[in-house]
Amino acid sequence: MQALLALVRAEIKLHFSNRRAVLMSIVAPILIAAFFGSLFGGGSKMAGIPVGVVDLDRSPLSQRVVAALLAEPSLKAVAGEEAELLGQVRAGKLRAVAVLPAGLGQQAGRALFGAGAKPEIALHYDPSQASALAVVRGLLAQTLMQEVSRASFSGDSPVLAGLRQDVEQARDLDPERRAELMRLFDSVGAVQKREAAQAGAASAPLAGGLSMPYSTREIEAVQSGANAAPVAYNSYAHSFAGMGVQFILMAGVDMALGLLLMRRLGLWKRLRAAPLSRAQLLGSRILASALISMIVFAVLYAVAIGGFGVRVLGSPAGLLLVLVCFSLLTASFGLLVAALGRTPEATRGLAILATLLMVMLGGAWVPAFIFPEWLQTASLAVPTRWAVDALDAMTWRGQPFSAALLPSAVMLGFSAVFAAVAIWRFRWEE
Repeated sequence: MQALLALVRAEIKLHFSNRRAVLMSIVAPILIAAFFGSLFGGGSKMAGIPVGVVDLDRSPLSQRVVAALLAEPSLKAVAGEEAELLGQVRAGKLRAVAVLPAGLGQQAGRALFGAGAKPEIALHYDPSQASALAVVRGLLAQTLMQEVSRASFSGDSPVLAGLRQDVEQARDLDPERRAELMRLFDSVGAVQKREAAQAGAASAPLAGGLSMPYSTREIEAVQSGANAAPVAYNSYAHSFAGMGVQFILMAGVDMALGLLLMRRLGLWKRLRAAPLSRAQLLGSRILASALISMIVFAVLYAVAIGGFGVRVLGSPAGLLLVLVCFSLLTASFGLLVAALGRTPEATRGLAILATLLMVMLGGAWVPAFIFPEWLQTASLAVPTRWAVDALDAMTWRGQPFSAALLPSAVMLGFSAVFAAVAIWRFRWEE
């Protein structure tokens, strides 16, 4: 028993003697727990939902609806033309676009009383972020009901006057029913006269039996296929992009640990004796690691396309460019970790923590649109955010080659900085 206890004490002492590794094993879960707690708890407020509004009616009612949506604090609404705003939804810049149809101002008031056809509002939405659709739909219903009821019950409303005339001229209407409706119109008229002089009293409570003054048609804003037919959204496209980024970064960490083990065994000293420069030796590691990452990416997307129906609806050349740039980024990141790490044991925890933070902030686990606004802005300083967004753009979003240029340039910039620091700081001996 004493021998057993002595062995246990020795193992515990050995574990806690590596202070950096112990610190990382505690810091990592704290940071991850704080990250998810801030997202799904009540401590932070989600950024306003970016949406677009198209007014094809240009009536006083539709203009008030647009103004109310633009002023809504839960939204980041913009007004514009349908083609332009729909392109922004497909590119992931807007969550949805509401198209107010022509005739909304004339038809909505009568439809409120069930006396006419309902105007149809088209809602084009980003299928990868469909959770925002319920919020947009609810705010649109609230705004329209408020504005239509205000217009219908105002003192100069033509809606009630038209309905009263229809009741008076209806020949097949039961006399008793006609009398009840006429008393209703007279009562509404009395309320209008009494409240006309009161500021802000235009929105009277609605009576029971009223109908929603419009209908909606929800449309996924997706790219069309080769036969000009819309292609259904495939959630596996984003999943493979996010998990590919995560595990290829993990492979970069393994490469870094391998370099540290080679240094511990003295292999780097032997290679240094050859007529090779530091840049050539370390550059060979970057190139080899990048090629390995490219092969892994190719296999991942081959499985995604063959087994899960993922399609490259954007530019194949743009997708290839993004994969090459991220592979170089991963290789240079692994080399940076090896250059800054002292021992494999201490470096492992630090590298895993850095990788997890980059993956989380990059939107691989949780879509970036649910981040608080400040975090959405801060995540643009993380290269994985550009990688995930670019992979989405080249696959299911169907964006052109130009959409891959900026993310690729950002990743190449990070790669150059990582490689330069790694070559500068790399130590040949532990």
